[in-house]
Amino acid sequence: MKDISIIIAGGDKNKDKLKKIGNYPVIANAVNSDGVVGYYDDSYRIEAPAITVTGRGDIGHATPRYLNFTPVVRLLALKTKHNVLFLANAINKITIFNESTGVPQLTKPQLSKYSVKVTKLNEEKKISKIINTLNKLVTLQQRKLRQLKQLKMVMLQQLFVDKNNKKPNLRFKNFKGDWEKQRLEEVAQVTMGQSPSSKNYTDNPNDYVLVQGNADLKSNKISPRVWTKEITKQVHKGEIIMTVRAPVGYLAMANMDAVIGRGVAAIDGNKYLYYLLQTKLMDRTWEKLSSGSTFESISSNDIKNLEIKVTETEEEKLIAKLMDTVTYFVTIQQDNLTQLTTLKKYLLQKLFI
Repeated sequence: MKDISIIIAGGDKNKDKLKKIGNYPVIANAVNSDGVVGYYDDSYRIEAPAITVTGRGDIGHATPRYLNFTPVVRLLALKTKHNVLFLANAINKITIFNESTGVPQLTKPQLSKYSVKVTKLNEEKKISKIINTLNKLVTLQQRKLRQLKQLKMVMLQQLFVDKNNKKPNLRFKNFKGDWEKQRLEEVAQVTMGQSPSSKNYTDNPNDYVLVQGNADLKSNKISPRVWTKEITKQVHKGEIIMTVRAPVGYLAMANMDAVIGRGVAAIDGNKYLYYLLQTKLMDRTWEKLSSGSTFESISSNDIKNLEIKVTETEEEKLIAKLMDTVTYFVTIQQDNLTQLTTLKKYLLQKLFI
């Protein structure tokens, strides 16, 4: 690395000059928020373009920088004649070993000994153009997914009635009556999970899928991880699964029959109830109920006695159908993003040696 770049070690940040908003970013080792911890108005140490490499904690993560900046708290900065986007990706491809016995650290002398494969500047430029295009596409797809998820949250808030009102803010035409207050057990059967003996756990997909918590629920469906030969309590395809231990209130529609453990409950309800229960997660109903318990959990009575608002069957069907449509677009967008990130990963593997 020392043959193709000048490595500069970060120093202490000047707390008297540090501001929340300013001209030149001050960057530390954090990967989140792009590592920016504040700004200086009138000074910087490194002139862009350059690269930063995390030197503490999650070490060896390289990021191209296009604004003049100041590295702090053991962050390493690289100045080079090579294309910074190309070189940053080349660095991220190598394995950085932790040589310290305590908090992982990467020093300037250590980084200088690592080797990366580079090529002619013209080829680096072309490769970087491909990477930059992919990065922009991923960013746009992430933004679209975020907006769709926000739309779904708003729709849930507007289509359902909160505890302080008798009618929703947004309603289908020809429905005018007040919604009726009921307890959840009046409209659905609740079954609390019971864990089978661990000696009956298997990794055989021909046995019964075991659902025990949030880790077993992916994309609002059952995601098998463990199987069991013992049937204790079951959830059937089409029923609602809800986590009853921290994190409480996460939901899925069962896409298969399964055995449920103590970490979840099965609710024999319809799609309308499924979306209604999502609003209870959003308004922190379950969090408030579970906060006083030893294991941050909710009981069978907590679920059965939950106050809900219901309306005419036809209106409930229309609400569920609309939310299904919004959820479908969220799922499609998530799939598009997954495919794009997979393509990016594949190309990065093929573009670098």
